[in-house]
Amino acid sequence: FVFKLTVAKQQDHFFQAAYLEERDAWVRDIKKAIHHIDGGQRFARKSTRKSIRLPETINLSALYLSMKDPEKGIKELKLEKDKRVFNHCFTGTCVIDWLVSSSSVRNRKEGLLLASSLLSEGYLQPAGDTSKAAAEGLSDTPFLDLSDAYYYFPDSGFFCEGYSSDDDVVLKEEFRGTIVKQGCLLKQ
Repeated sequence: FVFKLTVAKQQDHFFQAAYLEERDAWVRDIKKAIHHIDGGQRFARKSTRKSIRLPETINLSALYLSMKDPEKGIKELKLEKDKRVFNHCFTGTCVIDWLVSSSSVRNRKEGLLLASSLLSEGYLQPAGDTSKAAAEGLSDTPFLDLSDAYYYFPDSGFFCEGYSSDDDVVLKEEFRGTIVKQGCLLKQ
């Protein structure tokens, strides 16, 4: 999960993420920053608590743990869309329904605001083209209250079968040395 960033002074910086989704989120944020700066715009990644003005009483990490609770939390499903199977994910509608039923919010509009905060702070990740496009700013809100917008918990073991995209391909960098053992680890 390593990627390289070369800056204007021809300095190489290597970054290593803990898992694939984290690496992809970093790459997405860096690309967004480059796009803003190249376009002459100011770029600053602010905390959603400040930009959305969440009440201080809302603890996003505690809410996240409640959402992940195996008994009372959001149920992770195996969903299919456009000949692709999304494992360990859930719909945007499920998130809003859960927030309303757990009395975390008073209505769906507040739920959308809170879910957008969870998404922006990395407690939820978009899965699939619909939710990824919204998260990248191509919709009115970063989070979608739709049954065809899929999301997942970053540490859930999410994976998608039958999917390949040019955006998700990271160019392999040539490293010096000898490969002693090559393989991949699977999270159980």
